Amino acid sequence: MEEAKLRLSTRSEYGVMACYDLARFGGPTPVPLKAIAERQGLSESYLEQLVGPLRRAGLVRSVRGAQGGYVLARAPETITVGDVIRVLEGPIAPVDCVALPDGATGCVSRPGGCAARPVWEKLRDSMAKVLDSVSLADLVADTIESAEQGGNQNPRQD
Repeated sequence: MEEAKLRLSTRSEYGVMACYDLARFGGPTPVPLKAIAERQGLSESYLEQLVGPLRRAGLVRSVRGAQGGYVLARAPETITVGDVIRVLEGPIAPVDCVALPDGATGCVSRPGGCAARPVWEKLRDSMAKVLDSVSLADLVADTIESAEQGGNQNPRQD
């Protein structure tokens, strides 16, 4: 029997990696997407699709010109993994019915509600708590610490 997986899309994975890269290697200096793509092993054309929503949400800022690229629009301590994921995926929710606004009841497929909704709400809240507790600065600190201890400098573990 195949194991079921609750997964985020590559949009979230690559978006978090791109923002991590900006936090680690950027600072006030703009970072070209090509450099991010090379360091993180990502598709530059896919990154181009992700920076638009991140820019519109105020997480990154583009800098034009010969030395242009992207920078974080806020301090890495103030941007969480949850912030990036919400911009790229929408609400953090394991099932649609718990992505509804507060006070909304019922499920799309079950007008009377869902007996499992309390479980889905707990899972949603736990996921959000974890993702909102880790900032980009935390990711950078963790990978630097890991590198100093002889671990992998790149968070990608494929």
